[in-house]
Amino acid sequence: MPISAGERRERFRRLHEHGLFIMPNAWDIGSARILASMGFEALATTSLGHAAALGKLDLTVTREEMLDHVEALASAVDLPLNVDA
Repeated sequence: MPISAGERRERFRRLHEHGLFIMPNAWDIGSARILASMGFEALATTSLGHAAALGKLDLTVTREEMLDHVEALASAVDLPLNVDA
Protein backbone atom coordinates (compact mmCIF):
# COMPACT_ATOMS: atom_id res chain seq x y z
CA MET A 1 0.00 0.00 0.00
CA PRO A 2 1.45 3.41 -0.96
CA ILE A 3 2.18 5.85 1.83
CA SER A 4 0.10 9.01 2.08
CA ALA A 5 1.30 12.51 1.26
CA GLY A 6 1.08 13.31 4.97
CA GLU A 7 3.35 10.40 5.84
CA ARG A 8 5.85 11.51 3.20
CA ARG A 9 5.83 15.05 4.62
CA GLU A 10 6.45 13.72 8.13
CA ARG A 11 9.33 11.51 6.95
CA PHE A 12 10.84 14.47 5.08
CA ARG A 13 10.53 16.69 8.17
CA ARG A 14 12.22 14.04 10.35
CA LEU A 15 15.14 13.79 7.90
CA HIS A 16 15.82 17.50 8.47
CA GLU A 17 15.93 16.99 12.24
CA HIS A 18 18.95 14.69 11.94
CA GLY A 19 21.23 17.07 10.07
CA LEU A 20 22.52 16.58 6.56
CA PHE A 21 21.27 13.94 4.15
CA ILE A 22 21.77 13.27 0.46
CA MET A 23 18.79 13.78 -1.81
CA PRO A 24 19.67 12.86 -5.42
CA ASN A 25 17.71 14.02 -8.46
CA ALA A 26 15.55 11.51 -10.30
CA TRP A 27 14.74 12.38 -13.91
CA ASP A 28 12.34 9.50 -14.62
CA ILE A 29 10.67 6.46 -13.04
CA GLY A 30 13.63 4.19 -13.70
CA SER A 31 16.14 6.50 -12.05
CA ALA A 32 13.77 7.04 -9.11
CA ARG A 33 13.48 3.30 -8.54
CA ILE A 34 17.24 2.77 -8.84
CA LEU A 35 17.98 5.58 -6.38
CA ALA A 36 15.37 4.25 -3.94
CA SER A 37 16.87 0.76 -4.18
CA MET A 38 20.27 2.25 -3.32
CA GLY A 39 18.90 3.32 0.06
CA PHE A 40 18.34 7.04 -0.39
CA GLU A 41 15.70 8.31 2.05
CA ALA A 42 14.33 11.12 -0.14
CA LEU A 43 14.52 12.18 -3.77
CA ALA A 44 14.33 15.43 -5.66
CA THR A 45 13.12 16.03 -9.16
CA THR A 46 15.26 17.81 -11.71
CA SER A 47 13.69 20.33 -14.04
CA LEU A 48 16.60 20.10 -16.50
CA GLY A 49 16.73 16.30 -16.38
CA HIS A 50 13.00 16.00 -16.93
CA ALA A 51 13.06 18.54 -19.78
CA ALA A 52 15.97 16.71 -21.43
CA ALA A 53 14.14 13.38 -21.13
CA LEU A 54 11.27 15.03 -23.03
CA GLY A 55 13.64 16.46 -25.65
CA LYS A 56 12.97 20.01 -24.42
CA LEU A 57 15.03 22.86 -23.03
CA ASP A 58 14.98 23.59 -19.31
CA LEU A 59 12.14 25.89 -18.27
CA THR A 60 10.01 24.91 -21.28
CA VAL A 61 8.15 22.00 -19.64
CA THR A 62 4.47 22.77 -19.26
CA ARG A 63 2.70 22.77 -15.91
CA GLU A 64 0.75 19.67 -16.95
CA GLU A 65 3.94 17.82 -17.99
CA MET A 66 5.56 18.69 -14.66
CA LEU A 67 2.51 17.54 -12.66
CA ASP A 68 2.35 14.28 -14.64
CA HIS A 69 6.07 13.75 -13.97
CA VAL A 70 5.72 14.30 -10.22
CA GLU A 71 2.69 12.01 -10.06
CA ALA A 72 4.60 9.28 -11.91
CA LEU A 73 7.61 9.55 -9.57
CA ALA A 74 5.41 9.60 -6.47
CA SER A 75 3.64 6.46 -7.71
CA ALA A 76 6.94 4.72 -8.47
CA VAL A 77 8.57 5.09 -5.03
CA ASP A 78 7.46 5.51 -1.42
CA LEU A 79 9.94 8.27 -0.65
CA PRO A 80 9.49 11.96 0.06
CA LEU A 81 9.97 14.07 -3.06
CA ASN A 82 11.29 17.61 -3.29
CA VAL A 83 10.01 19.11 -6.52
CA ASP A 84 12.15 21.41 -8.65
CA ALA A 85 9.52 23.20 -10.69
